[in-house]
Amino acid sequence: MAGRRRRSYESGHTPKFLVLLDGSEECDRAIYFAARRAVRTSSGLVILTVVADAGFHEWLGVGDMIREEADQASEAMLARAAERCRAIAGLQPELVLRRGAKAEQILELIQEDEDISFLVLAASASSEGPGPLVSTIAAKAAGTFPIPIVIVPEQMSEDDIDAIT
Repeated sequence: MAGRRRRSYESGHTPKFLVLLDGSEECDRAIYFAARRAVRTSSGLVILTVVADAGFHEWLGVGDMIREEADQASEAMLARAAERCRAIAGLQPELVLRRGAKAEQILELIQEDEDISFLVLAASASSEGPGPLVSTIAAKAAGTFPIPIVIVPEQMSEDDIDAIT
């Protein structure tokens, strides 16, 4: 998975944390961690949400309507996440909405933005496992991933996160 060289710390560049916003309860832990860490390290924050492109029916424009509703819901989720970042750390994140498969879109964004230095994910405390993205990316692709992956446990409190960020 070699890609473009990271340029985060070169002149004219700023390192960025990337968080995938997926609507899960634990996702707030990743946002909290990344916002606090970004401010502490004078870095930027990119929040990505991905709308699955599959399953839209093209009959009589229904697909367009479903896509529009999905985009609106995702944009509202991004707006709430941005407000959360401002409240946590006074930080205005970059907001990105994409269509497709989550893992593919994460990798594409990382390849496009050579300032993204860390992917921050949150792991669910559920007995069903840490979540599909953590299972897929962190467990299966971590050894070949182009940047470090930070996994924040869902049960970490804001005080616990503050202590390490």
